[in-house]
Amino acid sequence: MPILSTLVDNFNDNTISGNWGDSYGGVTETGGRARVPLVAGQYAGFQTGRAWTLAGATIYLKLVTRPAASTGTDVGANFMITSATAGTGLGFKYNAVTAKLRMQSNVSYYDAAAVEITYDAVQHLWLRIREDGTNIYWDTSPDGSTWTNRRTLATPAWVAANVDTCAVDLFCYRDAGVTDYAEYDNVNTLSDGAVYNGAATLTSDSTLTAAAAAITVTAADLTAQNSLTATVTLTAHADAALTADADLTADTAGADHSDVDFRVGRPTAGWAVSTPWR
Repeated sequence: MPILSTLVDNFNDNTISGNWGDSYGGVTETGGRARVPLVAGQYAGFQTGRAWTLAGATIYLKLVTRPAASTGTDVGANFMITSATAGTGLGFKYNAVTAKLRMQSNVSYYDAAAVEITYDAVQHLWLRIREDGTNIYWDTSPDGSTWTNRRTLATPAWVAANVDTCAVDLFCYRDAGVTDYAEYDNVNTLSDGAVYNGAATLTSDSTLTAAAAAITVTAADLTAQNSLTATVTLTAHADAALTADADLTADTAGADHSDVDFRVGRPTAGWAVSTPWR
């Protein structure tokens, strides 16, 4: 069940999304806004498919640009949630001729009990419709965060009966006068963020010269801020006395051993030495 609270669009991709598949009258997304032309004698509007639910939902938006009355006697920009029954719906109408903001719950295209207030382009920039299971509320805001309730009405029976069959219609009309347009923005979002890709030709206004930075390495006297204690590593050198475990026989024939000192153990009994022991 697509509840209207989940309908979100900031129109920043400049392409009409599938959510507005029933749009008509030459509307466009231009400059990150939903633009609806007002051509004399013609209706035009951004319109969703008839697949949404108002019950328990909140939907808000910003009416950024409003049409001029020019020479017309019926010139307006509307923000309506319509039922499956033609002429039955509710929402806001900005009347460019009277400079009034009308909060209406229409049956057969009219509401004799509609509430109207003098339009303020700052205080009434944001418009909101919400339903809580008991009432419908019409609210306005200067910033999309702080809201003022302008009308409260017991929820019409068609709201609960029209599950998945409501549509949002942002439509405009003028009966006469110079062609202009209205613009809507930020449906259920305060974010205007977007990514745009484009090509640009860049021209240099001046010639930049890069100066080389020299790096000088010099010797420096360093002063220690703390006393350092070095751990000394000691290496011991010692003479070793070796004792031979084998009987050795010295052969002195034809050799001069005057500079050799043989100190390998102690001679064992019966060991014959032919030269003096040193």
